[in-house]
Amino acid sequence: QVQLVESGGGLVPAGGSLRLSCEASSSDFSTWTMGWYRQAPGKQHELVSIITSGGSTNYADSVKGRFTISRNNAKNTVNLQMNSLKPEDTAVYYCNAASVFYVFWGRGTQVTVSS
Repeated sequence: QVQLVESGGGLVPAGGSLRLSCEASSSDFSTWTMGWYRQAPGKQHELVSIITSGGSTNYADSVKGRFTISRNNAKNTVNLQMNSLKPEDTAVYYCNAASVFYVFWGRGTQVTVSS
């Protein structure tokens, strides 16, 4: 069982920045693909960004150029730097860890961007 604990959410004005962090309780962290997903009220769960064990990244079109995902395998953490935030980025953000056989989710952290 892997536990994922997110932090760093909050309330920011449009144009502001936030940095989300997710700490994983797994000795195999470096082998996992890590990701951030979000769910806004009344909308479907959607992928924000992922980073593979090899460091390759992928972003949703809506956040390209504004968000940056990174990982620190020594600290078992994955971060999401979010810049130029927009009201439509308001959502609960979830950390995700995936291997060939398993998928784990954090409990989420609320991000609210005021207009």
